[in-house]
Amino acid sequence: MVRNVGTIDRSLRAIIGLVLIAYAIPLGFSQTGWNWVGWIGVVPLLTAFLGNCPAYSILGISTCGRKSG
Repeated sequence: MVRNVGTIDRSLRAIIGLVLIAYAIPLGFSQTGWNWVGWIGVVPLLTAFLGNCPAYSILGISTCGRKSG
């Protein structure tokens, strides 16, 4: 699997994923009835962990730095 998610992008995805999951659990957030939406945070968390985003692959995007050679 080719990495197409750069360091800053991975960090932001991890933070967003953790915040969304905290909203779903709800840690520090009130119960709204929409807390289930927070489980969408699993997706950015997984893409940050794996370093590969399927949408980036389809669109031909990469946020990784240029590779020399």
